[in-house]
Amino acid sequence: MQTQLLHKDMTIKELLEQHPETLEVLVANGFENLKDPKVLAGVGGFLKLERAALTKNYDLDNFLGLLQQKVDEKHNQVDVTMKQTQQEQSEITISGLLPCPVRLPLLEGFDRFIEQYTRDSGTTVSYKFEAASLGSAWMDEHIQTVTAPDQLPDIFVSAGFETFFDPATIGKFKEQGVFTDLTGDAVNRSFEGLELKDPKGHYGLISVVPSAFMVNHDELGDLPVPRTWADILKPEFEQKVALPVGDFDLFNAILLTIHKMYGDEGVKKLGRCMLKSMHPAQMIKNAQRVAEEKPPVTIIPYFFSRMAGMVKSLEIVWPEDGAIISPIFMLAKAGKQDKLQPIADFLCSKEVGEILTNRGLFPALNPSVENQLPEQHPWQWVGWDYLYSHDIAAQIRYTVGLFEEAMNEG
Repeated sequence: MQTQLLHKDMTIKELLEQHPETLEVLVANGFENLKDPKVLAGVGGFLKLERAALTKNYDLDNFLGLLQQKVDEKHNQVDVTMKQTQQEQSEITISGLLPCPVRLPLLEGFDRFIEQYTRDSGTTVSYKFEAASLGSAWMDEHIQTVTAPDQLPDIFVSAGFETFFDPATIGKFKEQGVFTDLTGDAVNRSFEGLELKDPKGHYGLISVVPSAFMVNHDELGDLPVPRTWADILKPEFEQKVALPVGDFDLFNAILLTIHKMYGDEGVKKLGRCMLKSMHPAQMIKNAQRVAEEKPPVTIIPYFFSRMAGMVKSLEIVWPEDGAIISPIFMLAKAGKQDKLQPIADFLCSKEVGEILTNRGLFPALNPSVENQLPEQHPWQWVGWDYLYSHDIAAQIRYTVGLFEEAMNEG
């Protein structure tokens, strides 16, 4: 069943009566006064969505799209997460962390696939995909305590370098030949020349999380618009940039890639440019408010460029020297390849790839997917040589130390 499409002539009162879950979106984007029942009763009956967007200088289509996304999410959420099975005796176990914008639609599709797979093969499957926002806490509980390969899920999907390459955790099983890449050889033309395939055949990639610059022209003043990572590291941007420190996967990818590009001094310069760390949604929400220390530039996951389109003072810049990426990895156990291959094929399929890129702006590796990218979209990828020639967990600790020391100078 399709959800009702929102339209510009709908009043706030009509919106909230039909879709009360949208109140949190309105409040998060500058309409805090609607939490007051008296205000809602007074203006909600005549204030239309088109006029509400105009009062905040928001782009109407993006404003409606953000509200529609919340409506669709609520609709799709009807107990889809309860369908995730936790059968202790299942022959196949699958686990991981999925980015929040795509988790529910992926779960819906995966649930249908697994039901059919079990009917066709007779193989029982248990799976649990948590929201990536749980991050390190989930990893600490479910992955960091693993001491033997049979304690690991048969397929594990997540972004992030530290968990996959740390020789104290999953990394040690890689050296034992536990994993194999089941993603196939073909790679989407969006990544031409990037060499994303693991030359040693351990790790598979299904998608990437790109980074971009969000420039607030109301705060930029006389500063030039940064077009490259080299621009971001210039002295004029010291204490002028917000970084996604809370997004561990992307932040670690940025640290490692800047270190590869510019060494220790590059990471220190990045630390010096840091103004504050805020969730990208907060940065967009605050762009129209009177607030202290609004950064001229914010480093964001590219997904948030859709929200940024609501605010006319914000410009999204794809770095000319390449968007730094955090890969979404898929680990699969080599010993169960025959049973796992159909499941891996689905996770790497065009259907899943289109959800990743259309719903989350996470470009997919499937070659049949039309990724949602600018015409010019160069990349910065830390690369397999770097990953295999360093103790990545130690390297992350080292670069974080450099970054924090420089950030706290003076």
